[in-house]
Amino acid sequence: MAFIDEIKAKARECKKTIVLPESMDKRTFAAAANVLAEGVADLIIIGTPEEVAANSEGYDISAATIINPFESEKTQVYVDALVELRKSKGMTAEQAYTLLTTDYMYYACMMVKLGDADGVVSGACHSTANTLRPSLQILKTKPGTKLVSSFFIMVVPDCEYGANGTFVFSDCGLCQNPTSEELAAIAASSAESFKSLVGEEPLVAMLSHSSKGSAKHADIDKVTAAVAIAHEQYPDIKLDGELQLDAAIVPEIGASKAPGSDVAGKANVLVFPDLDAGNIGYKLVQRLAKAEAYGPMCQGIAKPVNDLSRGCSAADIEGVIAFTAVQAQMM
Repeated sequence: MAFIDEIKAKARECKKTIVLPESMDKRTFAAAANVLAEGVADLIIIGTPEEVAANSEGYDISAATIINPFESEKTQVYVDALVELRKSKGMTAEQAYTLLTTDYMYYACMMVKLGDADGVVSGACHSTANTLRPSLQILKTKPGTKLVSSFFIMVVPDCEYGANGTFVFSDCGLCQNPTSEELAAIAASSAESFKSLVGEEPLVAMLSHSSKGSAKHADIDKVTAAVAIAHEQYPDIKLDGELQLDAAIVPEIGASKAPGSDVAGKANVLVFPDLDAGNIGYKLVQRLAKAEAYGPMCQGIAKPVNDLSRGCSAADIEGVIAFTAVQAQMM
């Protein structure tokens, strides 16, 4: 069974309700039709009748719940709740209504906040900032979380590395230039995400252009400091670095460049030193190795909210919906 099929099977075991706020994109409806047909999740799609009609033609979404924010009886409930949540920022009822009816991500987050849905998937036609801003304002961060970050589940075909070709890559979509402390927090969250979604022990490699002191530079010092912080704050996580990519995943190279390491040559969680490296890295693997790339999914928000690459396919959205449903089960 393919990895994504395993995730879908998990999602079907305890079906959750996922909100899709991007009714202005045909890919949303293509993905929704398959999710509904396979029974992976219950879906709520936010949009006006005109938006839904214009983009859903040819797709069977009859099992989805369609919410028109201009007519739903719940809209006033969400307005009142949003005003209460944001009163310290001077939010008025008029401003709340405008947000909820012009930016459906706010509406989706209010549905999750008030228990009318379990998670949100967005980002096919909106930026990461537009996806995360409402999430952080309304849902807030998960208790005990030091940093909200993102990750990709990468599934590489015919690959003997990682967990049978399955990896977590992070952070590839959110944190631009994390500090050592932030890298350590990203590593901890990514290990938890790998464990919960893949079901195997995470082996975390902190990546660099150096392995164990083979080069000297301030960028390397940032990574080695992150390793030290992670070992101190998260002693139960198997983590090592700094490691070059080949030393992290190829057994014979790991044994040569980092002898005695519990992680080198066996890593399945790859933590990149900055967003440039992470974003370039996942897209190289996706395009050249024909890998399935699910994300960027978020870690550290109180409820499951997952972003999408604007270059995503309907199949990518379908997969992220399944992952979001499984995350909601874990919560």
